[in-house]
Amino acid sequence: MVDSIPNPVAIGEVRIGKGRPLALIAGPCVMEPNDLTMRIAVRLREICGRLGVPLIFKASYDKANRTSVSSYRGPGLAGGMEVFRRVKAETGLPVTTDVHETQQAAPIAEVVDLLQVPAFLARQTDLLEAVAATGRPVNVKKGQFMAPWDMANVVTKLIAFGAAGAILTERGTTFGYGRLVNDFRAIPQMQETGAPVVFDATHSVQLPGAGAGGTTTAGQREMIPTLARAAVAAGCDALFVEVHPDPDRALSDGPNSLRLDDLEPLLAVCLRIREAVGG
Repeated sequence: MVDSIPNPVAIGEVRIGKGRPLALIAGPCVMEPNDLTMRIAVRLREICGRLGVPLIFKASYDKANRTSVSSYRGPGLAGGMEVFRRVKAETGLPVTTDVHETQQAAPIAEVVDLLQVPAFLARQTDLLEAVAATGRPVNVKKGQFMAPWDMANVVTKLIAFGAAGAILTERGTTFGYGRLVNDFRAIPQMQETGAPVVFDATHSVQLPGAGAGGTTTAGQREMIPTLARAAVAAGCDALFVEVHPDPDRALSDGPNSLRLDDLEPLLAVCLRIREAVGG
């Protein structure tokens, strides 16, 4: 265990970690036009309010790792921060988003409550230093190429750089081409670092890449509930779920996004599992 790690971690009014209720990080993959992002935020607040689930709203302002050069990426940094300001003002929810480059960290931290480091960038020391230096808590997704115990080095970096808190997210491990698998031992193994652990139930069902000559990434949306239930049984501190009212029409990651109408019944089951295992 790394010394001096806050656990639970405070994100606005939400606390994730030891002795706290199962929390949810959720929202659309990318901010979409026509006020959709705001409508999803309001609906998520209503669902989590009914169930008593602490919620952090998630959306990406720029999907920097899209498969195709022609794919929709989002409104950009300035536009995205305006959306987050509105979400916070109208819903009161804390918000989180990805940071892809070191120079993005400071302006994002002026608005966003939890900074997220994408899995592909989990080992980038300069990026970890930049997000830690903002004084915000940081959530790092375990690289698809990394062992759970290797994330202890990530936590050590964040603490050394002065992060307000460290959270780790499990989101699957590369297995050959175009496949991710989940080893649920990763949840308690990463918790041994002292950091709370989130399970990403939607990116874990992604089928990375696009196949020969393809331009979009596939996914197995129908497996999201199975993995979410298993992760809660394994003791995760929070779930990460990307949602959309109509995933087949989503502008990013639709094949591995949960239909918004399916979220409440899934959370209800997960809360019963949490109670049964004594979480």
